[in-house]
Amino acid sequence: MKNRAWKRWVGDETTQYRRPGISRLFPSLLFPVSIITDHWEEEVIGFPMKLKSLSFPVENPPLSVIAAAKIAGVSVPADASLAPGSPPVLHFSDGFSFASIRRRKLRGVSPLLCYFGRISDLCGGDAFQDAQIFEWLEYASVLSVGSAFENACKHLDEYLGSRTFLVDHSFSIADIAIWSGLAGAGLRWESLRKSKKYRNLSRWYGSILEQHGDALNQVTSAYVGKKGAAKSKENSASQQSNGLNGDVAKARGTSEVDLLEAEVGKVKLRFAPEPSGYLHIGHTKAALMNKYFAQRYQGQVILRFDDTNPAKESNEFVDNILKDIETLGIEYEMATYTSDYFPELMKMAEKLIIQGKAYVDDTPRELMQKERMDGIESKCRNHSKEENLKLWEQMIAGTERGLQCCVRGKLDMQDPNKSLRDPVYYRCNPMPHHRIGSKYKVYPTYDFACPFVDSIEGITHALRSSEYHDRNAQYYWIQGDMELRRVHIYEFSRLNMVYTLLSKRKLLWFVQNEKVNGWDDPRFPTVQGIVRRGLKVEALLQFILEMGASKNLNLMEWDKLWTINKKIIDPVCPRHTAVIEEGRVLLTLINGPEKPFVRIIPRHKKCKSAGEKATTFTRSIWIDRADAELISVDEEVTLMDWGNAIVKKIEKDEDGNLALTGVLHLEGSVKTTKLKLTWLPEIDELVKLSLMEFDYLITKKKLEEGEDFLDAVNPCTEKETAALGDANMRNLKRGDVLQLERKGYFRCDVPYVRPSKPIVLFAIPDGRQQTGLK
Repeated sequence: MKNRAWKRWVGDETTQYRRPGISRLFPSLLFPVSIITDHWEEEVIGFPMKLKSLSFPVENPPLSVIAAAKIAGVSVPADASLAPGSPPVLHFSDGFSFASIRRRKLRGVSPLLCYFGRISDLCGGDAFQDAQIFEWLEYASVLSVGSAFENACKHLDEYLGSRTFLVDHSFSIADIAIWSGLAGAGLRWESLRKSKKYRNLSRWYGSILEQHGDALNQVTSAYVGKKGAAKSKENSASQQSNGLNGDVAKARGTSEVDLLEAEVGKVKLRFAPEPSGYLHIGHTKAALMNKYFAQRYQGQVILRFDDTNPAKESNEFVDNILKDIETLGIEYEMATYTSDYFPELMKMAEKLIIQGKAYVDDTPRELMQKERMDGIESKCRNHSKEENLKLWEQMIAGTERGLQCCVRGKLDMQDPNKSLRDPVYYRCNPMPHHRIGSKYKVYPTYDFACPFVDSIEGITHALRSSEYHDRNAQYYWIQGDMELRRVHIYEFSRLNMVYTLLSKRKLLWFVQNEKVNGWDDPRFPTVQGIVRRGLKVEALLQFILEMGASKNLNLMEWDKLWTINKKIIDPVCPRHTAVIEEGRVLLTLINGPEKPFVRIIPRHKKCKSAGEKATTFTRSIWIDRADAELISVDEEVTLMDWGNAIVKKIEKDEDGNLALTGVLHLEGSVKTTKLKLTWLPEIDELVKLSLMEFDYLITKKKLEEGEDFLDAVNPCTEKETAALGDANMRNLKRGDVLQLERKGYFRCDVPYVRPSKPIVLFAIPDGRQQTGLK
């Protein structure tokens, strides 16, 4: 028995080299088999039970190894305590084991896969197949390299064109390794899979999942985020910790980037909005990129208000930015203000003046801009430090002379990068500051304050959109002049949306000119505006994170965002009925109920949690005029949630008003009717509705540089339609999302108050191309 068990695995003494994998895994087993066959039943047949633990870094679980163990039926405790970047290690107990003949642990993804493959008979049948498997194990690491991922998918798709498995005609650890690499790629792979771009690869992937679903689903549910977004990525030394959430996990699939010289546990980032408006969808990307990298590297995010311009800023904007950040679920270590550092910034400016690295300039602003463009040095550039300090004092005091001056850095007026041509560091501004009142008359520019505060606050990486690219050299130059610790800059692309303005100055114009009803107007791209229109925060997060931290310029369609939103709200939002009030048509059912009766039906047939509603059935019912005009005499139609009816008479008076007469035909088949009609009973309990539709604020998909946005302002951006709704809608609360059947999705903005005041519902786009209001 013992010898037979051993020979099934290794072969007899004369044939043990038929399975070359064993000599590769256990090179010390070159002595007679009889030495160890007595231990086989106790130690080898039960060998998996002798495993002690599988160790790996917490941020980098080896998916393929864990999957191989599950498929092999081996239970091994996980120990996520290794240092970042360490390869996984399989530890064996102190009892006798084949590993302990030479050592008591195996290290590295490929050796561990070979081990689990061997004990579960998932290695090759000969030396050539073993070599093929090992080749695929090495290739699997390519799937964790973002730039090479799709080329790898293309290669695999072509290879699997006429194959069921990667090696020979049987399932092996090669299949496990490649399958795990794809699963770990998260949304990047899921999007390719759904697109059916690589049909052979998708077929193979699905086949493996179908055959080994129990084991693989256990692994993916534990180590891979929602909807296939990887929680881990093999062979990546700088991934986020165990504490990552589903949102950041989704980013893993699309954001194959690293922060330069980032160390796990030591990364410190900042999200630094200017409190001169509400957060908009562009700020959302910046905020989520900071959140993503902070969680990935187990670091911190500081919320810093860049409040250096009292002319534009207010406490209203501070309060609403805090509200928006809470809405987005951004967690931050602390909130700071650039104004907290005004004393230190003034000392630094004076220090640079004394060192000859800055000077005070009274050149008029227009002339200064022209000289910078032409590379002409200011007449004040070479003034003495004494003269500069004297004017600096005038600026601090806010005198008439001081108001004519600014402080400029002395960089390089001939540099091709115009941001290095002596940028402005300080300006006079007598306006009171929203936090500190009239204490100061001088305020630092963003270009001067940002590199200083970033370094002082211990920021390791400053995430900035690519619009600041030309100013990166300036950022580093200023930090160098200040003799401060250098902060790494990471760029990501600015998010731009079609038919949308994201400049706060331009958005402010719409507010001040009453083209909208405030910063939370549903036509605005602000967080509060789009949420008020009916966008779920989950959809916004998914939309942003699917783009990842790419540096490629993004001009995104709103349709994609609203399509994501529809997928979130459709499965759960309750269904209600409305009839457009203008021209509504009464359909009288001759054989309808003599007395009204009520049925309790689900508000959503596929979602019990949506609750129930009471539907009243009456002899006379209201239908939409548009539906009535499509009906012919003797046509059978379906009344939704009731049954079929046959229209026997259609009457039109001299004013064009319609009236229909019909009979119920409840035994009729709904499959045979062309028209499925929504309807409302003729009762007094119906509620008034105001259905609001919105359009883009501008008529051009993208404004070109230098083009005046005022020439593209859309004159018609909202439409109100009066309607009647079912009585159950009296229970709607502000913010509730619902579907008016056959009319679309809506968000309740103003709930029921009294019969004379309509419920206000905002139409939610569903991702279909918008063609403008009519």
